[in-house]
Amino acid sequence: MAGNEDEALEERLKAALWLSVGKIVDEEMLKLGLNATPQFIGALTEMLWAQIGGLRQDPLPFIIGGKADHGVKRTQAKISRALLKDVLLLARRNEGLETILRKCLDQQPSAKSKAPKKR
Repeated sequence: MAGNEDEALEERLKAALWLSVGKIVDEEMLKLGLNATPQFIGALTEMLWAQIGGLRQDPLPFIIGGKADHGVKRTQAKISRALLKDVLLLARRNEGLETILRKCLDQQPSAKSKAPKKR
């Protein structure tokens, strides 16, 4: 039963993604005076779904190392640093996005010391 519910949820999420992608593509195509085919929107949706699939792993066990003796503040700090590193790691595929994220981080006084340096 849980497997069917998971599959149904996944299908609903994928349909919602398709609708959102379609709406964004349509808006951009109107601005450019172009048309996008349903096949293009479907292919873009599949590509995004595959990217999202790579993000579905739960990073928490790796961040805290499975140890129960961490204090709450220490664990939260580790999670915050790890999530920041993960976001920057994912953004490396898009130089423009990475640049924007790094600029935002530079404006945050507490994030300056936590942000990984670009190599």
